[in-house]
Amino acid sequence: MSTRPGLFLTFEGGDGTGKSTQAALLEQWLVAQGRTVVRTREPGGTDVGDEIREIVLHRRGHIAPRAEALLYAADRAHHVATVVRPALARGEIVLQDRYLDSSVAYQGVGRELDAAEVRELSLWAAEGLLPAMTVLLDLDVAIGRSRLDESRTRYDRLEAEAAEFHSRVREAYLSLAADEPDRFLVLDASRPIDELALVIRGRVSALLQ
Repeated sequence: MSTRPGLFLTFEGGDGTGKSTQAALLEQWLVAQGRTVVRTREPGGTDVGDEIREIVLHRRGHIAPRAEALLYAADRAHHVATVVRPALARGEIVLQDRYLDSSVAYQGVGRELDAAEVRELSLWAAEGLLPAMTVLLDLDVAIGRSRLDESRTRYDRLEAEAAEFHSRVREAYLSLAADEPDRFLVLDASRPIDELALVIRGRVSALLQ
C-alpha cells in the first residue's frame, strides 16, 4: 500500500474534443514521474460496465431518457466501487474519460431531464465521490463533430443525436464549470495538443504537491 494519497482526475467534453489524447499524454508524463496510473472510462471500465456500454451507446432503438440515466448510474456505481476507490486507496492516480458531469450534461440537459436530479442520482451511485480536478475540453460543436474518426463504423446513439442536442450539452458543461471553478480546468480544445498538455501538467503538478 502506497503512503502517497491517490488522486482522481476526470476528462470531460463533447465529441471530438481530444479527451483520450490528453489523458494518454498525462498518463505518459505521470508514469515518467514514477506514479502508478489507472486509465479508465465511463461507461465501461469493468466487465459489467462494458455490457452496459453496449446498451447505452450501441443499441439501436429508443431507450427512455430516465432508463438511460439509470443505466449510466448503475455503471458508475459498480465502476467506482470496484475500480476507482480501490485504486485511490492504493495511492494510485485515476485518469477517467467521463464521469458524473457527463450524465448531468447529456442525460440531464441533453435529454431534458432534471439536471439536479441526475446529479443527485450520480452522487448517490458514487457514494459522493468527486474528482480533485475535471479537465473540460471545450470546442465548437461543428468542429468537434468534424474531428470524429470517419472510419468509425459502429453506431453511437449519442453521436447520432442532432446538433441542437450537442449544443445543449456544451452549454451544460460550461455552466457546470462556472458553478465549480475550483474543480474545473476549462481549456479551448482548438489550441495545439502539446500546449494543452502543458497546462494540464501544471495544474496536476500543483495538486500532487
